[in-house]
Amino acid sequence: MRVVLDPNVLIAALLSAGGTPARLLIRWLDGEFEVVVSESLLAEFRLACAYPKISRRVSAGAVDEMEALLRASAQLVVDPDTPPRRSPDPGDDYLVALAEAGSALLVSGDRHLLDLEAGNRILPPQAFLALLDAAR
Repeated sequence: MRVVLDPNVLIAALLSAGGTPARLLIRWLDGEFEVVVSESLLAEFRLACAYPKISRRVSAGAVDEMEALLRASAQLVVDPDTPPRRSPDPGDDYLVALAEAGSALLVSGDRHLLDLEAGNRILPPQAFLALLDAAR
């Protein structure tokens, strides 16, 4: 199974080592699914981590380690061409296009994305964890 993890899920994993997003990262590293990333996703992750409300709680070293882990262990794919407009937040459209191009699920905590009609291809972290548990 292939999955695109929204940068908000990656950041949540850094903020709470015991939370669902962190547990998803452990399951990924255990080989239960494949993570798909792109340069745009990695850039958004780094930019969001620089926001003061995040950078006060997550060290630059932890951000560097997460990016290095993603570059080393996730499948880095080319960003799709200009994605069609789907989300009320056009900045999120690339995530939907990335998941579609990579035949992947999109895991996000973003309500704009979760509210899209996407045929069960966009899940919140808790629902994806339940899907993994059901597959065991």
